[in-house]
Amino acid sequence: MAGVEYEQEAWSDGYYVVAGLDEVGRGALAGPVVAAAVVLDRERIPDGLADSKTLVRTRREALSSAIADSALGVAIACIEAPEIDATNILRATLAAMLQAVGALPVVPDYLLVDGNSRIPEWTGTQRTVVAGDAASASIAAASIVAKVARDRLMAGYSERWPDYGFADHVGYGTAAHMDAIARLGPCPIHRRTFRGVLTTSLFAGID
Repeated sequence: MAGVEYEQEAWSDGYYVVAGLDEVGRGALAGPVVAAAVVLDRERIPDGLADSKTLVRTRREALSSAIADSALGVAIACIEAPEIDATNILRATLAAMLQAVGALPVVPDYLLVDGNSRIPEWTGTQRTVVAGDAASASIAAASIVAKVARDRLMAGYSERWPDYGFADHVGYGTAAHMDAIARLGPCPIHRRTFRGVLTTSLFAGID
C-alpha cells in the first residue's frame, strides 16, 4: 500500500495543501489521456490506497468513491486524441495534469507528480516521484480516480463505436483491438500518429 512519507515531508516543511497527480491512458492507442489531482485530508485518508493497476475494478471504484467523499479536493482533466496527435503524448499528459490542478476547489501549494517530468507551467513547488502511484498515497489516489474516470469514458465510447470493443481493452493495443483497426480502420478517437494505429492501418491498406 502507498504511504504518506512524501506528504509528511511536505507538511513538515510548511506546505499544507499537497496535491498528488497521476495520469491514465498514456500508452493507449485510442481515447483520451486522463489526469487526476487529489488533495487528501490528512485526517481522513482511505485505507488501501495503491497503484490503480494493482487493484481489481470493484476495489478501484469503491476507493474512488471513498476518495471523493473524504478528500479536500478532487479534479480530473482529459486531453483527447486529436490534441495528442497535434502535440505529443508527453505534452498532452502534462497539459492534462495542469488542467486538473487548475480545476481543484482548493489551491495546492505543493505538487507530488508521478513520473520524472515536471509540469513546466506550474510556478509553485513540485516534486516528481518515479513509480509514485506505489509510493505516495496522494499519487495513488490520483491514479485510482483517473483510472475509474477513464474506464467509464471508454465504456461510453464503446456504445458509440461498438465494433472496437473499447469497454474491454479501454483503447490499449490488444490483439482484438489491433484486429478491429485492421478490419475497420481507425475511428475518431484513435490516435492516428501512434505506431500501432498507423502501421496497422497502412498494412491493411486504409488511409
